[in-house]
Amino acid sequence: MLKNKRLSVLLLLFTILTIQSCSENYEIIPSINPVLISSDNTLSIIGNPVILKATQDGEDITDEAIFQVNGEPIDGNTYNSNEVGEFSVTATYQEITSETLVIEYHNGTEVNFKKRVLIEDYTGTWCGYCARVAYAVEQVLENTSNAVLVGIHRDSSNPNDATYDPYNYDTSSIEEDLEAVGYPKGYLNRNILWESPEPEHVSQVLDLTQGENPKLGLALTNTIENNSVSLDINVKIAKTFTELKLVVYVLENGLIYEQKNYTQYFDGENPIEGFEHNHVLRSSITNLTGDTINISNFDEDNIYTTNYTFSIPENVSNSENIEFVAFVIDENGTVINVRKSGTNETQYFEQI
Repeated sequence: MLKNKRLSVLLLLFTILTIQSCSENYEIIPSINPVLISSDNTLSIIGNPVILKATQDGEDITDEAIFQVNGEPIDGNTYNSNEVGEFSVTATYQEITSETLVIEYHNGTEVNFKKRVLIEDYTGTWCGYCARVAYAVEQVLENTSNAVLVGIHRDSSNPNDATYDPYNYDTSSIEEDLEAVGYPKGYLNRNILWESPEPEHVSQVLDLTQGENPKLGLALTNTIENNSVSLDINVKIAKTFTELKLVVYVLENGLIYEQKNYTQYFDGENPIEGFEHNHVLRSSITNLTGDTINISNFDEDNIYTTNYTFSIPENVSNSENIEFVAFVIDENGTVINVRKSGTNETQYFEQI
């Protein structure tokens, strides 16, 4: 009996201690959002400045951040070098330091072009989780101007279907090649899957705007008159390529339609009324997988020029809101470089 009584007391003490430990007020340490660093160029000719930018959770903190080059603080967010070489740059904000960004200066004897990344966002107004990628895209565009977005809306053009999207555009031929199933999905430079959840992998996109610059650049020139578009695509190369294909899109901005939202982004509103859909694919002027560029058609200055004349697509709601995107892909189906333009714009090669 005494043994059982002692056991009961021990069990009671254990229970009291357990209750006390479970009710303990523990400090919850919030997750730390990384500082992201980017620049308008990661390759430049000596004597030409580069402009640095720092963000945290989509907020521009450039003015508050401290930038360091090769471990030494600099004034402001502009850096210039008169020496050839590679320079390691970081940004620090509230004791949080970014990953290292490498900027290279050369003497101008080599030809390179500004580097951009293509984002193809396969989405749908009916797709509640597609809001996650839309939010991630906003974060990317907060960090860099060197990303070109194409919103590819899927899945049905039938208003009676649960997956109806008024901006649906059939890109099944590309999706079959990618062996990509379901939505949402984001692809970078045509065939690199954007890792999910995309808002936590913004740096994956930014990394593709940095590093080695491409040896191929584009310049677009267009005029619109009486509903007819004349679009010149100019491609310049600085090395020999074996196989190239050109893709040309017509996009539209400012399309208003509610967006389903099953995420916490956009304040968790579902549906998001009056959502503005931008960079929406309306037409592919070329084959979706690209038209072959005949290498022999480059002139003595290593420039290839082609013209497309066409009517503004009938599905465009407002011709003042269209833009054009052109990109060149290599033999592996990967984008070498991409560029977009507004209407009635003349561009020049961004040679650096």
